Amino acid sequence: MSRHVAIVTDSTAYLPPQTMERHSITAVPLTVVLGDQALEEGTEISARSLALALQKRRPVTTSRPSPAMFADTYGKIAEAGAAGIVSLHLSAEFSGTYDAAVLAAKDAPVPVRVVDTGMVAMALGFCALAAAQVVEAGGTLDDAVAAAEKRAGATSAFFYVDTLDYLRRGGRIGAAQALLGSALAVKPLLQLDDGRIEMLEKVRTASKAIARLEEIVADRAGSSPVDIAVHHLAAPDRAAALADRLRARVPGLVDLYTSEVGAVIGAHTGPGLLGAIVSPR
Repeated sequence: MSRHVAIVTDSTAYLPPQTMERHSITAVPLTVVLGDQALEEGTEISARSLALALQKRRPVTTSRPSPAMFADTYGKIAEAGAAGIVSLHLSAEFSGTYDAAVLAAKDAPVPVRVVDTGMVAMALGFCALAAAQVVEAGGTLDDAVAAAEKRAGATSAFFYVDTLDYLRRGGRIGAAQALLGSALAVKPLLQLDDGRIEMLEKVRTASKAIARLEEIVADRAGSSPVDIAVHHLAAPDRAAALADRLRARVPGLVDLYTSEVGAVIGAHTGPGLLGAIVSPR
């Protein structure tokens, strides 16, 4: 039985299923609570169902995986022959997922290195991919952690939302910032900064905000080798158009992913989300 380093992440990485299978990456699901139903992201609730629930103003909350779920995952991976595990997760500023993984790692049958990437969505996914590729090349546990942390440090995440109300309700952005956006009738551009969501710019219309998002991403990408991911929630045409324009504008583009975010991130951003992740190689 081969002894290898395994890569674990969580369901908010939004890696394509075929990519996860190709690189043997395991995702532990977060939960979306819709009314009185607790549903696992990725298997029991779709982004489309979530968007419909939000549009109907049904109560939606999210919760972390339990430490027991992580312990079960680590145990199965160890039984399959892993000598160690790198467990990479969304920002601890957003979720208790990292803390749950740390608790489970203490009693795992093999060494587990848990990393708060400070990222989310494909910004997290690119970290997991970087770690997996290092392992595939023969790298150690420490090598994989270093690769993930390096990728996280170089990656930028920007996004547009139609309204800040969902982020305010979920406590992911301050009430004062949300109120300011509503009072001025502006369309917010946001960014991930040190694991937190921060206001980047305020733009007067949706079309101008999306055009500005494109400019920011193209500028950040530059001409060196870079991967880009475009995310959306219930806005496939917007996402496809942005992806096409970035494909034409970014000379160093290597891989471009376009996907709808899952229910956990969608619950905090609302329909109309358009995000772009820039991850230099």
